[in-house]
Amino acid sequence: MTEREKMEAGEWYCCLDPELDGLRATARRAVHAHNTSEPDGRAGMAPALRALLGNAGHDCLIEAPFHCAYGLNIHLGSGVYFNAGCTILDTARVQIGDGSMFGPQAQIYCAQHAKDPVDRARGLEIARPVTIGQNVWVGGGSIILPGVTIGDHAIVGAGAVVTKDVAAGCTVIGNPARAMG
Repeated sequence: MTEREKMEAGEWYCCLDPELDGLRATARRAVHAHNTSEPDGRAGMAPALRALLGNAGHDCLIEAPFHCAYGLNIHLGSGVYFNAGCTILDTARVQIGDGSMFGPQAQIYCAQHAKDPVDRARGLEIARPVTIGQNVWVGGGSIILPGVTIGDHAIVGAGAVVTKDVAAGCTVIGNPARAMG
């Protein structure tokens, strides 16, 4: 198996790989085009970024600056909004439902690096998908860690670090994020 195939299969892979380097370079070019394009509220994102993404529904808006690792693993429903400074490290599938919104500097991480320092230095990591339901609000500065699912209509408070699944309709705050009340 190639390193990309291992990544896509959810197995340990080496991120220091020429094919993966090429995919990240393509993403950097598309993100740069998006981040330096003339603002157009109706377009929502530069054509290069829209073409990079796995898919994006209508009326999505990604404010600049934005960063993603690959882009091709990002799947957005309709009406998704990302405020300025958001980052998605999409080594695995990131599925975001219709109408979900992200405050400034919100981050989604799919990559989990090896805990052993020797393996980590060799570039070993594993990719875990992140799924975010419909009409979810993710507050500014929040971090969503690998493998997390957030249910429909949930709220993630500003600055929360989401380490575990969040039930539909639940509000979580803090580090690590925990249900309010």
